[in-house]
Amino acid sequence: MAKKSAAKPVEGRTRLDLEFEQQHLLGPLFGEYDQNLVAIENRLGVYIAARGSQLTIEGEAKNAERARDVLTGLYNRLAKGQEIDSGAVEAVIAMSAEPTLDGVVRKDVSEPPKVMIRTRKKTIVPRSLAQTRYMEALAREDVIFALGPAGTGKTYLAVAQAVHQLITGSVDRLILSRPAVEAGERLGFLPGDMREKVDPYLRPLYDALYDMLPSDQVERRIASGEIEIAPIAFMRGRTLADAFVILDEAQNTTPAQMKMFLTRFGENSRMVVCGDPKQVDLPGEGVSGLADAVSRLEDVEGIATVRFGVGDVVRHPVVGRIVEAYEGSG
Repeated sequence: MAKKSAAKPVEGRTRLDLEFEQQHLLGPLFGEYDQNLVAIENRLGVYIAARGSQLTIEGEAKNAERARDVLTGLYNRLAKGQEIDSGAVEAVIAMSAEPTLDGVVRKDVSEPPKVMIRTRKKTIVPRSLAQTRYMEALAREDVIFALGPAGTGKTYLAVAQAVHQLITGSVDRLILSRPAVEAGERLGFLPGDMREKVDPYLRPLYDALYDMLPSDQVERRIASGEIEIAPIAFMRGRTLADAFVILDEAQNTTPAQMKMFLTRFGENSRMVVCGDPKQVDLPGEGVSGLADAVSRLEDVEGIATVRFGVGDVVRHPVVGRIVEAYEGSG
């Protein structure tokens, strides 16, 4: 554990001393060439000095406390055997900004997350408070709407939970779907048969799968029908029982398509609908099936809605700034 000291004022600023017991964790905590410490300094406007197992943090009181909590949280994750990277650092910094009801810095960021998803290749933990709520909903609710910008982990975490339930036997099938909306290009002019035409639209789902399972298992399960990846039109007329079903880019469905998809729900199934209501590529002035469904179903029992914001983007920090710039200009 990390030992915390009381704050000490130094010429109008605050100084906090922090000591870590397990010195072998300091390398991954600080990062290569101290990159994690530099990231915390730059994001929070503090100065961090390391001397052996002791750290001194100087800065404005609130920011120094946040830096202390971030470092403690990262250290505790390492002590629990979890790996950290630049994305984890950014996520814990963002979570430290969430105020409690008393308006003070959150303390729960200093503890390892209590919810996680285990797959064949990795164990996934939440990187934001919204992801924590989402992962809890994925484990509990029958139908989940996940709304928000790119980079917040909506589809990735849904695929992770689906793979977990498949390999543990909770479901028999994993069905991943997307609308094949022509955003500037036409399918008819793409080379190949129908599968070759639609596969580029479904590539993000394949990428997430290969991140969770060895490639040979992905191919074998696709060949056996345990994993199915198909455009939403292929869902018509089916009842999807004993399955984990994910609809990605759902903002590009029509209300009729969305109703068709949701009514495929069968016994012992779970359904996750992911999309960004602000990024609709439907031709003309068509109404998004995602927005229509959420407005109708948000308060229905057994259905959860989780909303992500720009602050929940967990890709490279510049992605969050890009999303914020576009949304601000829109």
